[in-house]
Amino acid sequence: MAGRVRATVRALVSTLAERGRRLLAEGKLGRAVPLFGAPMALGMALYTAFNFVDLWMIGQLGDASAALAALGVCDNVAAVAPIVAHGLSTGAVTLLSFALGRDDAASLRRIAWSSLGLVGVLGLVFGLVGLGGSEWIVRDLMRAKGAAAEEAVPYLQIQLGGSLAIFLLLQVTAILRALGSSVTAAVLLVSGNLLNLALNAVAIYGPGPSPELFAWGAPIAEALGVPRLGVQGAAWATLVARTLPALIGLALVAARCGAPTRDAWVGFRDEVRRIVRLGWPASAQFVLRALGVLALLALVNARWTSESDQHVLTAFGIVLRLESMVLFVGMGWGAAASSFVGVALGRSDVARAKRAAGVATAWGFASAALLAWLYVCFAADVVQIFDASPEVVAVGVEHAHALGWSYAALGAGVVLSQVLAGAGATFQSLLLDVVVLVLAIPAAYLAVLAFDAERVGLWHVLAAGNVAGLVLFGVWTWRGRFFRVPDEASR
Repeated sequence: MAGRVRATVRALVSTLAERGRRLLAEGKLGRAVPLFGAPMALGMALYTAFNFVDLWMIGQLGDASAALAALGVCDNVAAVAPIVAHGLSTGAVTLLSFALGRDDAASLRRIAWSSLGLVGVLGLVFGLVGLGGSEWIVRDLMRAKGAAAEEAVPYLQIQLGGSLAIFLLLQVTAILRALGSSVTAAVLLVSGNLLNLALNAVAIYGPGPSPELFAWGAPIAEALGVPRLGVQGAAWATLVARTLPALIGLALVAARCGAPTRDAWVGFRDEVRRIVRLGWPASAQFVLRALGVLALLALVNARWTSESDQHVLTAFGIVLRLESMVLFVGMGWGAAASSFVGVALGRSDVARAKRAAGVATAWGFASAALLAWLYVCFAADVVQIFDASPEVVAVGVEHAHALGWSYAALGAGVVLSQVLAGAGATFQSLLLDVVVLVLAIPAAYLAVLAFDAERVGLWHVLAAGNVAGLVLFGVWTWRGRFFRVPDEASR
């Protein structure tokens, strides 16, 4: 009986994978790109909802200003781990797409399991850093103060200490998407988000008082002996909610590519070198973006917060989550773009690769523009969901009106950066981002520290950086010299 079930599952996975391969390789782009990309964009949006859910539920604890400020610091530090994972996934996806375009099943298996081994090791390394270095990161590096720092240290230890879960989750979903199973990848991310919501209700509030919507969690917490963990409860819930979908994803990869065998690990070192060669620029690119955000957080902390007044940090932490939604939705459409571009180039169809890049960028721009419009028009309502303090809401509205309109440019620029990655031009993408950051971050510090600019001046500098990024990537893509077939692109 068990054998029949396994055979049925394998047959179903194989059928779905073949449909996905045909969609990537032969589908009409006007229909195929949104069919493939929309689930990925939605899945990435819901991935960011992990943080939104934590933020909102923590905000219901009562006087949660310090806790919300702590989340603003920690989540941007913890984001470095999935950003590194995403970069390595980019390298693996590029190679998988090329192999899929060639119908090379042996390479698919070898690349998939080599990439999983690589991210597994890195996840453990990041976990050790989180367990041993969170105190220094929060207090000395991020300059967090007072109650916010007290809440942030244990939260970051759990979040960063459990990096293996997010490394594996992002990698298995990237592999499934590269093989044509974008819906399955999105379902894993969505299911993890729903599980996070349920676990939050138990771990954050415990058997104590909670919002009426989550009152059902109290008896469960009491029965299981779970205390009221507050901020730490949100971290534990997120860790578990990432681990379970990651394990399911591993099983699905095994069903699609075959379980890891001795043959699959032959040439492991060579495959890891190829993945790292393509992936490290993508990792560095997004790490630089994250470090830029951390530099801005440190600037805001130094200029506009004190031991007793951290409302600007609280507001900035909230709006950064809104920005991360735009960024990750752009990464979703960018993931679709890189898959279409990689498969097309694997089939030596440069013209299709260019058309796919244009269609995916248009969808990315439209999605980001919608989010930007919602944020600008309803900024006060959005910020009040998380913190209704008048001073926090005022900063959020100020940020939206000065910066929110540029999110459309941010989303489209992210898609274009992934177009380059799909073509194997990850180093070119890194260099373009370095140019933007080298201009934007020093300009922000110069405006605030040298010219004593107010917050609005800082927001305007950042908005200009978003637009400059889109222009730079747009011009480079229009030139199109990086669109090459794999053998040429990998020399």
